[in-house]
Amino acid sequence: MSDQQPTSEAEIWQRAIQLAERGLGWTSPNPAVGAVLIKDGRVIGEGWHHRHGGLHAERQALADASRRGNDPVGATIYVTLEPCAHTGSQPPCADGLIEAGVAEVVIAADDPTEKTRGIGPSRLENAGVKVRWAEGFPADEALALTQDFRKRARTGKPLVTLKMAMSMDGKVATQTGDSKWISGEKSRALVHRWRAEMDAVAVGAGTMAADDPRLTARLGEDTPVRQPARVIFDSSLLTTPRAALFEDVSEAPVLIVAGSDADPVKVRELEAAGAQVIPIEGEDHEARFSLALEELGERGIGSMLLEGGPKLAGAAVGAGEVDRVEVFVAPLILGGGRPATEGPGPELMAGATRAPELRASRVGQDVLMSSTIRTW
Repeated sequence: MSDQQPTSEAEIWQRAIQLAERGLGWTSPNPAVGAVLIKDGRVIGEGWHHRHGGLHAERQALADASRRGNDPVGATIYVTLEPCAHTGSQPPCADGLIEAGVAEVVIAADDPTEKTRGIGPSRLENAGVKVRWAEGFPADEALALTQDFRKRARTGKPLVTLKMAMSMDGKVATQTGDSKWISGEKSRALVHRWRAEMDAVAVGAGTMAADDPRLTARLGEDTPVRQPARVIFDSSLLTTPRAALFEDVSEAPVLIVAGSDADPVKVRELEAAGAQVIPIEGEDHEARFSLALEELGERGIGSMLLEGGPKLAGAAVGAGEVDRVEVFVAPLILGGGRPATEGPGPELMAGATRAPELRASRVGQDVLMSSTIRTW
């Protein structure tokens, strides 16, 4: 789009969203943001927040305009999140836009953090810059892109995406625990992409014992990846320091959520192997899961892909802590085996977790069912 004239605001917003998406998996704990600078009906600069600590999208767009030899005075900038007005690792974007002489700022979504909310737009308006808020498609897309940032800002907890791969009769493994592979190759490749966009990937002690997974994101040798932290929910510390995921702990941290009465000898062994052991109290699995999310949020984790197994999935659902669901249904019928979730569950159907606006798509041999349980 940078070499072509946009035909509508919708096209400008589509480009801004595409730019923001490039930052997914790299910007946390900051949000993924894109910006497009328009003057006299053409793009004069564009940018996105590349990674945490680097220039924000607005300043990237201004820098891009400068590289192209374009003057931003009198321009309009379209940005997917309201410009910040505080100094962190970078100076305030609102000030940068004012200093550059931008005439109008069109914003797709608000920033829910107390240090930012509304301050940037107010500063812009006080400086004589027109501020306009988008509605419809750009606002919806910008909110969807920043759900992890928004939830952590409002609750202190990471956004939880529950991912399951099951047979047509709702089983995730055979009676012997064999689960490789229920989903097809294309589905597994998609999961690796999701991992690369998350701050953390989580499994329970049962999955660790059965599969000894690495839980890393593998996108190909030529694709750079910021590896997610690996979170193991293991109240009894059954995880061994010889597990495969300890082989690359320097690249992808290992956090083990343990019970408050965990064996101190096992704690020391796991910490010596490179793990961070987090003791959590709580009356039951659901309470401990919620408390663990608070602790993970304090450690900078804003998004988590929950990959199993059934007990952990059941605890997350029972605690009401699942924000999004991604379920792969494979063309298999096991006739027995382990169900997708385990736990007490609700006594009545009225207590079930509802998945509004269920979306279905084909991924290779599988059907992917997706739903957003809560929007932040």
